[in-house]
Amino acid sequence: MTTESVPARTLERQQFYDRIAPLSLAPLWEKLHHLVTAEPQSPCMAHLWRYREVRPHLMQSGGLITAMEATRRVLILENPGFPGQATITGSLFAGLQLILPGEVAPAHRHTQSALRFIIEGSGAYTAVDGERTTMQPGDFVITPSWTWHDHGNDSAEPMVWLDGLDIQLVKLLNASFAEPGADDVQTVSRPEGDSFARFGNNLLPVDWKPEVKTSPVFNYPYARSREALAALARNGEPDPYHGHKLRYVNPASGESAMPTIGTFLQLLPQGFASQPYRSTDAAVYVCVEGAGETVVRSPGVSDTVLQWEPRDIFVVPGWSAHTHRAESEAVLFSFSDRPVQQMLGLWREARGNALWATPD
Repeated sequence: MTTESVPARTLERQQFYDRIAPLSLAPLWEKLHHLVTAEPQSPCMAHLWRYREVRPHLMQSGGLITAMEATRRVLILENPGFPGQATITGSLFAGLQLILPGEVAPAHRHTQSALRFIIEGSGAYTAVDGERTTMQPGDFVITPSWTWHDHGNDSAEPMVWLDGLDIQLVKLLNASFAEPGADDVQTVSRPEGDSFARFGNNLLPVDWKPEVKTSPVFNYPYARSREALAALARNGEPDPYHGHKLRYVNPASGESAMPTIGTFLQLLPQGFASQPYRSTDAAVYVCVEGAGETVVRSPGVSDTVLQWEPRDIFVVPGWSAHTHRAESEAVLFSFSDRPVQQMLGLWREARGNALWATPD
């Protein structure tokens, strides 16, 4: 039914449409081809933010407004396909947050789930429900839904991380709640590393029962994740579509570390060129190590070549064929709404050179 043409709009039909409009009625046959499409259609555009270009503006923002005034001093990474909508993929939010030495981003909580991927600096902390974790570049840190969290920087250098949140998903479901903390800094009730000690070593406390679907580990240190990638690379050939790619998981269930956002880390060997691939989830990438390029091809659109280096951030739209090529050994972190699509039975992927057809 999605390939049928739109019925002709005769004078009689138009008069009918005009009569029913005041009753908040509209003919589906006029809109069906836009609502139920043969393939995914999204305004999301392939785009890259060069960190060396963004950083001066981020640092300038530090002199314009304090972290306390802003609550969260963040520059939104807004996809050019969604102007004014504060979204990077259509379903997810992304932004770069700056915490200067001595600053505190005050405690609050909200129903939106958030991830932090550390871009620059070392030694600042995030506190989640009474436990602090000190953050290093490449760490993946989770703030689960409706948990108290604050940030602080006790180091001598600026700290920058990428925020990723399911803001648009929560907004769509009209389930947004938020609450400020009674104090700017929450009371620390557990020693640092407590969560990882309990849940991060392929063991679980014997009587522990999960209350939420988010991972009980809220900091996945880059040093450990990088070791896992290196071991994977030593023990086998890279996948032709992904290189050596791992997904972050909830150790209690084996599912995604976050219920609404999937997170991944992949290693591309020097000179590796992936085969064309696409999936329905739009993905946000961060180059952690190395340099290379990603070529994105969408029907009716000229190829978009995204050349990346460390700390650059880029987005690949859903259902857009793309390839990665690594000039030097490279590591990419990425996140998407894949867990939601998989839970709803909507996620699809396609592989192979047939995807690399000449654009229409």
